Amino acid sequence: MALTLEWFTAADVAAMALPGMPNFAKNVIEMAEREDWRRPEWANKRWRRREASGGGFEYHWSVLPPAARMVWSAVHLVVSDAAPACTTKEAKHADVWAWFLALTDKKKDEAKRRLRALQMIEDLVEKTRRPKRMATIEAAAAFAVGRSTIAGWDAMVRNVPRAHWLPYLAPRHTGRTVTAECSPEAWEWIKAAYLRPEKPNFADCYRDLTKAAAAHGWTIPAEITLWRRIERDVPTEVKVLSRQGVDALKRLYPAQQRDRGCFHAMEAVNADGHKIDVFVQWPGGEIIRPMLIVFQDLYSGKILSCRVDRSENLEAVRMAFGDMIETYGVPEYCTLDNTRTFASKRLTGGMSNRFRFKVKPEDPAGIMTTLGVKVRWSTPYSGQSKPIERAFRDFAANIAKHPRFAGAYVGNNPMAKPENYGSKAVPLDTFLEVVSERIAEHNARPGRRTAACAGSLSFDQAFEASYSTSIIRKATEGQMQMCLLAADDVTVRIDGIHFHGNRYWNDCLVSLVGKKVTIRFDPDTLHEPVHVYRLDGARIGAAECLEAAGFYDLEAAREHGRKRRAWIKAKRVQLDAELSMTIGQAATLLAKSEGPVPPPQTKLVRPIFAGSAARKIQPDQEPEDARPLSENYARYTDELRARALKEHGFQVIEGGWDVKQRAKLSRFRG
Repeated sequence: MALTLEWFTAADVAAMALPGMPNFAKNVIEMAEREDWRRPEWANKRWRRREASGGGFEYHWSVLPPAARMVWSAVHLVVSDAAPACTTKEAKHADVWAWFLALTDKKKDEAKRRLRALQMIEDLVEKTRRPKRMATIEAAAAFAVGRSTIAGWDAMVRNVPRAHWLPYLAPRHTGRTVTAECSPEAWEWIKAAYLRPEKPNFADCYRDLTKAAAAHGWTIPAEITLWRRIERDVPTEVKVLSRQGVDALKRLYPAQQRDRGCFHAMEAVNADGHKIDVFVQWPGGEIIRPMLIVFQDLYSGKILSCRVDRSENLEAVRMAFGDMIETYGVPEYCTLDNTRTFASKRLTGGMSNRFRFKVKPEDPAGIMTTLGVKVRWSTPYSGQSKPIERAFRDFAANIAKHPRFAGAYVGNNPMAKPENYGSKAVPLDTFLEVVSERIAEHNARPGRRTAACAGSLSFDQAFEASYSTSIIRKATEGQMQMCLLAADDVTVRIDGIHFHGNRYWNDCLVSLVGKKVTIRFDPDTLHEPVHVYRLDGARIGAAECLEAAGFYDLEAAREHGRKRRAWIKAKRVQLDAELSMTIGQAATLLAKSEGPVPPPQTKLVRPIFAGSAARKIQPDQEPEDARPLSENYARYTDELRARALKEHGFQVIEGGWDVKQRAKLSRFRG
């Protein structure tokens, strides 16, 4: 225990407005002169010269009147966190002070009253030179107590340093401490029955306890007595953990307060998905609750981009991220949930701190990895980790309960369904219009109580003030195309690329008719040009969307004809630029032919040897195998037929078959 401030000037004590002290510095100086605070024997003990500029005097707090000293010690007395080496007496005083601080205010006030009485006696003895007995009588009369009572207070601080009188003077009575008898087994049984996740009523547990106590001979107090003991002896944290679970216990621990003032605009963002509590009808007739994918600036709290889709999927996250970097730039940090969507390889592949799916060295770099965004992962459904959860609470009130959504609101849980639940579904166009309006209003609302807004600015104003003075990285057109557009493989037709009912064309596609190419596009703006790439990743160009014209739209036909003639003319110019030689000039450069080329003659002659090595001279006749294939096949078929008939008892007769053989032959064929 120590005083954080022991010396004061006249202005200091006047500013504190202590009891019994003047409220102006000049009056305090007059009081110091009147009561002779600057006695020579008190130099550097109760007064000293002020060393700071301006000079003057400083006084020790012990020169103050008793009431002022009490308030001074209460304000400036602190418990030191450091544990200096102390003697046994100092440790005892520290324990007494710790016990005193745990007392109620009523007991502390009583200790302060007793201290004032003893200080009054001390001042009377010291200043008026009165005997201590007479000073004690005056103090007893002033505090309306007996002399013996004051004598008892004086005995409580005997041999105790004056700085430690206050805790030793505190009342030490504890009141009634007798408790009703309860068997240890019964106490353990009631705790086991009551402290469990099913959260039973204490009355039911006590009723079961009476049956167990009767069976085992336990002694138990009354129900209210046992309940008070549960409330007093079982810590609140233990009761919450056992009956409500870990999540409820976490709420008892103070959340971490994170300072977002260390960032500037667009330095750090966070993103998450929120399923809105509204039934929306999609163009195909499907009625679902849509999902909002939202990116938010951490510094200002502004909503930077939002995409609406049927579910939380990679394409929606990629499109929302693309909208953000296209409009505002590339952030340095991004806080995401470690879910299957946000941690997918297409977004965060190649990051060292990505702990989802199987990480392979050959994995391609994700979009955020390619752009150099450092991802920080957070716990899902954790508002302390992602400030965007606070924005979603506003969305639940300002968007989901919009007047235009009356009848389509479904409630935030199954038990909170409105009376008109399911009576209406909002068209998608209406829903997107309201979402856009409400997000703009959310960003522009003044008086935001964040550190950046300071209770007066809006999210837009705080963002713009920082954004205009910060260095923000911008994404190039190539990065936008390669990383942020959806991709699909299509086959090029003679009249261009057909995709989702639209037709795209560029003259660079003419040489690719019948081949597959990769197109990159924004799914929400299919009427914009698509970017065409080869399958190996090489960029070809951008293909414009061709709109269908009316059947009898003459102006559109004339415009189309003009474009086609201009294109043909450009190709003719290109052809002329390619050909620097005519066909006639090329023909004159051909060499004239010198006549037919004689056939080549062999220079090798096969020798004819005598003896066994000599080759036998064959007669000049056609071998049997050299006959036409049709004759060989007919002869082979006749031989097979004759052989099969002889095996079954037929006799081949030249000139035909007799009647019996014909009948037998018909049965044989059957």
